[in-house]
Amino acid sequence: MGLEDQVLFFFSALGAFNGLFLSLYFAFIIKQRNRTTYFLAALLFVISVRVIKSVFLTFYSEISSLFIQIGLTACFLIGPFLFLYTKEALRPRITGDYKWLVHILPVLVFMIVTGLYYPYNDYRYLWQYKPDGVFGLMLLSQWTIYLIAAIYQARSSFSKLFSTTEKPGNLDYWVINIVTGCFLIWLAYSTNKYTSYIVGALSFSFTFYISLMIWFFRRRQHSLSFLVPAQKYRNKALSDAEVGAIADRLPRLFKEEKIYLDANLKLLDVAKRLQTQQHILSQYLNDNLGQSFSNFVNGYRVAQATEMLRSNELLSIKGIGNECGFRSNTSFYAAFKKHKGMTPAQFKKTL
Repeated sequence: MGLEDQVLFFFSALGAFNGLFLSLYFAFIIKQRNRTTYFLAALLFVISVRVIKSVFLTFYSEISSLFIQIGLTACFLIGPFLFLYTKEALRPRITGDYKWLVHILPVLVFMIVTGLYYPYNDYRYLWQYKPDGVFGLMLLSQWTIYLIAAIYQARSSFSKLFSTTEKPGNLDYWVINIVTGCFLIWLAYSTNKYTSYIVGALSFSFTFYISLMIWFFRRRQHSLSFLVPAQKYRNKALSDAEVGAIADRLPRLFKEEKIYLDANLKLLDVAKRLQTQQHILSQYLNDNLGQSFSNFVNGYRVAQATEMLRSNELLSIKGIGNECGFRSNTSFYAAFKKHKGMTPAQFKKTL
């Protein structure tokens, strides 16, 4: 093995084994363990197994067909586990307790059957990305469908990157990186015949980047609890006293004190004024009012802007938006159209 191959082998194998370590970390070490982190652990595990198979097949072609078959099985599971992770992380109440098995068990049964009757060692051509490679094309198609489904699940997180009214949170950034990393690995497998080299390097970069993200978030907040924020409300409803206190005091802050006029108003600021915790207020808004914090605040801002558009002839539309707490004209127009179904200028013309 030449020096170039040795370097490729080292970084490819290092990326794969780093992925195995991360899968163990999310499955057994992290404190906030639940089904979401288990799906993430499974995703990292199958990616690592698949890359290990590619690495050793490239540099040590004499490895057993059973090892190759295990790697192919892992590759069939990358798409399902990516989809299940994004779905559980962003919409945890949608996934039933055992419904996720529908995405995993058929794949395992299929791979066991094909492994017995069409083993890779004897039917290698069936596993290639060619017209006669039935299983190879099935793998690529299945992986592509699940990748598209995962991107669709994470669409709100991606949209926040370009939104002027909503900012992506830590969980959004995390999911975006996971989905993007998996997309790049899929792209390398599906478009380049020298995938073993590229995927090994991508795996190293992907898993190493996740390690840096873990270190960064732990340094900032000493916890990775943001990974599963939606889980903390699942089994704990707010008490009547908590609901009553917020329902009584929250309208006063917004109707009488008009704190929404502050363009820098944050959920934490309101929680402090209500003498409650941030997550309790967030849960109240979501469970009792069916709104996010930004939508709730913008509702008051739009109502105020509506009144000013009717009565104020001195300020421009942009000036009214600024007076009502919007940071920019773009965010003002987006929020106004969302709540009123038309832009401020269109509303002005109707008066």
